Amino acid sequence: MQLTFDEDVEEFRAEFIAFLDEHLPPEAVATERPQSSSHVPAWSRAWQSTQFDHGWLVPGYPPEFGGRNATVLQQYVHREELGRRKIYESCNPQGQGIIAASLITFGTPEQQQRWAVPILRGEMPAALGMSEPGAGSDLAGLRTRAARDGDHFVVNGQKVWTSGAHDSDVILTFVRTDPDAPKHKGISVLLIPTDTPGVRRRPFASACAGDDMDFNEVFFEGARIPVENLVGELNRGWTVATGSLGHERTLLWMSFAQRLRMLVQDFRPRTELEIDRFAGVVMDLQALELLGSTALAKESRGEADVAALSVLKLLGSESVQRGLEAALDAAGAEGLEHPTVTSRHSLLNLEDHAPSWFERYLRSFSGTIAGGTSEIQRNIIAQRILGLPRS
Repeated sequence: MQLTFDEDVEEFRAEFIAFLDEHLPPEAVATERPQSSSHVPAWSRAWQSTQFDHGWLVPGYPPEFGGRNATVLQQYVHREELGRRKIYESCNPQGQGIIAASLITFGTPEQQQRWAVPILRGEMPAALGMSEPGAGSDLAGLRTRAARDGDHFVVNGQKVWTSGAHDSDVILTFVRTDPDAPKHKGISVLLIPTDTPGVRRRPFASACAGDDMDFNEVFFEGARIPVENLVGELNRGWTVATGSLGHERTLLWMSFAQRLRMLVQDFRPRTELEIDRFAGVVMDLQALELLGSTALAKESRGEADVAALSVLKLLGSESVQRGLEAALDAAGAEGLEHPTVTSRHSLLNLEDHAPSWFERYLRSFSGTIAGGTSEIQRNIIAQRILGLPRS
């Protein structure tokens, strides 16, 4: 087993480290903190633009999209170095990691220049409109309608849990354009500017705090969207959806590994039971890193196993949740102190990664939902890896 990287990968790492040493914004500059997953302060916008201009924002992309056509192993060491410094490269992660990626894959050249490039440069915050009341993570159950009317689609319906919508300029929105088609068909994708008449956003607080305003309800009431804002083919939105989540999952396990590493650093077990649970966190981290490294090696050889990513997603998200529950229990009454900070401050990390134990535990539930719920991952594992019947 080879546990080292070839010379070209290490040279890539060294070049990125030199870039960080030269261009990281000083702490005195980053005084304004992001208030939602689409709120991009001016200093963060400048930082994201700098990464884009130097090809370090998403190294796997072509240069015209802020990358340098990096190999998967080079992308890994890029994210590894970000994790070591607790750097979050964008305050609009869905815009960068899902929406722009979807436009690069499925959008027209005009859409890529008009929407993807500004999103990647941090100039146009974007949100993802998938979940709906009564449908949750079941995208095929969506009921928001888009009816063709000349050169426009007329959109009516509602989305919910739309992170950062109130701070976004555009929402990549999944709509039903053929109500008579089977559930997984008849879905299309529209880029909907949030200043469009008939689009109303209503942020609401999370369980973490009354002023924690990230989630939104979004209402579409006769909103007229130009046909040119259709992403991909009409009624083929399911392909865009699976591609969007595929972009999110490829190295998603690394973010869970980073949270587990932070937990190992911050967890202070005292009793034998707490030490035993702490040991479980350490073992989960090691298992996730080993399985992730195996998947990485396969992908670098062109042997990518998409179904195996579900194992990493399930293991990573649920390990973080179990570990944070153990840390909250170990902290006792002090774990309920809120707000407070339970991890070393890092200038370019997001605040919701290091708040009170109570809040860290609450936020762990999003990891078992976003990017495909644990139930969905178990179904994929059962059917595609274990070969079990659907019923």
